[in-house]
Amino acid sequence: MQIALAPMEGLVDDILRDVLTRVGGIDWCVTEFIRINDRLLPPSSFLALAPELAHGSRTRAGVPMRVQLLGSDPQLLAENAVQACELGAPVIDLNFGCPAKTVNRSRGGAVLLKEPELMFSIIEAVRRAVPAHIPVTSKMRLGYDSPDGAIDCARALADGGSAHVVVHARTKADGYKPPAHWEWVAKVADAVKVPVFANGEVWTLEDYHRCRSISGVADIMLGRGLVSRPDLARQIAAWRDGREVVPMPWAEVRVLLDDFWRQARRKLAPRYAPGRLKQWLGMLTRSYPEAVELFAQVRREHDCEVLDRMLQVEIEAAA
Repeated sequence: MQIALAPMEGLVDDILRDVLTRVGGIDWCVTEFIRINDRLLPPSSFLALAPELAHGSRTRAGVPMRVQLLGSDPQLLAENAVQACELGAPVIDLNFGCPAKTVNRSRGGAVLLKEPELMFSIIEAVRRAVPAHIPVTSKMRLGYDSPDGAIDCARALADGGSAHVVVHARTKADGYKPPAHWEWVAKVADAVKVPVFANGEVWTLEDYHRCRSISGVADIMLGRGLVSRPDLARQIAAWRDGREVVPMPWAEVRVLLDDFWRQARRKLAPRYAPGRLKQWLGMLTRSYPEAVELFAQVRREHDCEVLDRMLQVEIEAAA
């Protein structure tokens, strides 16, 4: 059984990957998607979204990081996958699930679920191009506006050479609205001969148990649930290993939040850092009453130095 941290564009960047993987329980993580449009990207484009490539493709905690690509041109995706491998990517993941309208309009992400033949061609081209020892994997939704084609899409990916398939148990039209249709994950798992990971609406250990019971799938990819409850993977791993499950208290979460803020202050422009802090803190309000109180205090503040004082975090001056 494996527990993965999902790729979430605009949310799980290298800073949050670093913080969350240090909590424990995560077996591997995936970058935000790297969009492939019309050219071979330079190394700097990969390193901007996947700086871990310069450090053995692992987070500070030693958790392996995989590179995700998004696009619709099989040959271009193949060429860029080779580039990513040469930079050190240990696995190439392909995105067939992003529901964003701007992405879908440029023929990327979930819109490709309308074209299982193209999905097969993309996977096949990338699999053929990258070294044989580097796995090619994929992430999909159940469909664009209906799950009726989910089996055909999953088979296209598996037949094209995907080493496993992560299934976000909603359609593009569903967006992120509950429920997740875990029963469809079971149908996909029955239809393909490669491992299947379940994804979607797992916010607690109890949710994981229900997902596993309904889907019949043990492997899990955690997204917003893990961002909202940073020790969710650790809880699931403790249950898996027969250890006591001890939920993380708010005091420990605050240590993570403070570290996140220090890294955001160091790596991001002052105009962006406050928004990233409030984005994560806002998600933590789902699991921690203390986060609700702190979010109310900082939500209207945009000055980084004022936020330093409010959080009581000391920021080292740049050398």
